[in-house]
Amino acid sequence: MIRRAQLRAAVRDDWRAKVGRLLPVALLAVLAGGTYWLLQRALPTEKTPAARARMHVPDSFADRLSVTSLSEKGQPVYRLTADHMIRYEDTQVTEIQQPALRSFTPGEPEVTVTAQRGTVSADQAVIDLYDQAHVVRDAAPDAPEMQALSEHFRVLVNDDVVETEKPVKLLRGPSVTNASGMVYNNVTRQLRLLGQVRGSIAAAEFNGGARPRATANQ
Repeated sequence: MIRRAQLRAAVRDDWRAKVGRLLPVALLAVLAGGTYWLLQRALPTEKTPAARARMHVPDSFADRLSVTSLSEKGQPVYRLTADHMIRYEDTQVTEIQQPALRSFTPGEPEVTVTAQRGTVSADQAVIDLYDQAHVVRDAAPDAPEMQALSEHFRVLVNDDVVETEKPVKLLRGPSVTNASGMVYNNVTRQLRLLGQVRGSIAAAEFNGGARPRATANQ
């Protein structure tokens, strides 16, 4: 009986020793298998290629571009035309040549902004116009034509605002005004002049006729 008990104890101890030696190996195998699975999930395959970094290269272009933005009622709000446009892959910014942007507001004079070149932001909410930039608001029954000339105008499309931080010249009928910058709200027809403001206002301006409300910031 004693020898049988000793034999069983020896077998049990030998089994425990083998398990003790094999357990770390098994754990390492499981760990290696899990790591391999994670790598297979993370690394690209032929079916799922890795997304390449965007480059500053054109991804679309067009000549004689014409884009019209419509209101909920189907009426034109803005129309952008250009001789040439090119959009870049990385920034999604569109460069335009000889652009013309027209704003249509029911019951109000049409406003047109032109320049030699410009850019349209990725979300199409900001249009920058450069080089011989020119704003024209058509004449109305109660107001003469108004023009603004500068080297840069920024159009905030959603706010219907035209602004510039560059020197600007305003022409309204025979009146001429120069300022260091301006902000024009086409909805309220409020014109804010920035920096140093100087000019001459024709007497006809005081003899009747509505005109944009102008304020000056020194």
